Amino acid sequence: MPERTGMEVSIALSEAVKMCKTDVVSAYPITPQTHIVEHLAELVADDEMDAEFIPVESEHSALSACLGSSAVGARTFTATAGQGLELMHEVMYIASSMRLPIVMALCNRALSAPLSVWCDHGDAMSIRDTGWIQVFAENGQEVFDMTIQAFRIAEDADVLLPVVVNLDGFNLTHVVEPIILPDQEQVDRYLPEFHYPYPLHPDKPVSMGTYAPPHLYIEVKKAQDEALKNSKQIILKAWDEFRQIFGREYNPIELYCMDDADVAVMAMGSINETVSLAIDELREEGLKVGQLKLRLWRPFPHTELREVVKSLKTLIVIDRAISFGGPGGPVCSEVRSSLYEHEGMPHVIGFVTGLGGREVKTSDFKKMVRKGVEQAEKGLEEDYEIVGARE
Repeated sequence: MPERTGMEVSIALSEAVKMCKTDVVSAYPITPQTHIVEHLAELVADDEMDAEFIPVESEHSALSACLGSSAVGARTFTATAGQGLELMHEVMYIASSMRLPIVMALCNRALSAPLSVWCDHGDAMSIRDTGWIQVFAENGQEVFDMTIQAFRIAEDADVLLPVVVNLDGFNLTHVVEPIILPDQEQVDRYLPEFHYPYPLHPDKPVSMGTYAPPHLYIEVKKAQDEALKNSKQIILKAWDEFRQIFGREYNPIELYCMDDADVAVMAMGSINETVSLAIDELREEGLKVGQLKLRLWRPFPHTELREVVKSLKTLIVIDRAISFGGPGGPVCSEVRSSLYEHEGMPHVIGFVTGLGGREVKTSDFKKMVRKGVEQAEKGLEEDYEIVGARE
């Protein structure tokens, strides 16, 4: 029977990796990701997990080792955060272009300088265009579930792409939450044994990721882009199968209080729980405001977004990262681009907040909503504001 227990979210994620019968874990410790790989190392050392744990000298080496293990057909996992992700950055492109179904937990952390170990989404935004499927979790249960889902999606023969599961550093990684742990039988039913269709083998030597001249390179990139866009159908299928087995539903965009809303707030990650509290209070004050929780970041859910916002007057987008010198935060820019020149779309107002782990309260979100509505009425949607910085 499934068990409900209090557990640190990082430990729960590690237990999910174990239940997925992962073959190889290659990782380098970095705050706030460290508890994940420490626990996995303990599980392997104590013979509670039949896997190879590869301790390496850097994050670049960690992901490079994942390339090799995944290419020979091993179910492969890694984890990192912030600056560690930046050291992996070069290898991220290789993993996706070579169609290797690696799963990574990214414990979102602000990027230097100044040095910060606290959460924002600057690291996640830096890898937006590396070709990985990317999802964002709001709470510990979603982290656990999405880790299992990530292997199911990545390893599908019609996908074969790496997946990033984003979870906010400290706000999720180091928090103890109630987690429903499923039976191993449920996980096995959902996640079949991994059989990579194109494994490297010494009896059939091939080259992977070698030189491509200009008359070949663009064809490879187009095929990669089509594969990432087409993966959305498999993602939706995998989420539906998850619902049937585990009873929990997942969608590219989750809706809250949207039935009669003419204003909505969109955000990603753990900050959504605070936004929900602000929505409740604004509702009590008579404002028809709802919430859109963006779960699927890549491939971006254009169709779903256009459908859920068509009844809105104003859409307020919350970013936890800056697009320096740009027209707003990266999520806001993406949303504006997706809705551009589509009839009946709402005014889109952007706010950047929560950088470097700065606390954002329900009162702050309520102010953003009221200011966003005011800006939309004045036709100022091309402006954006960084909220929380002292003058």
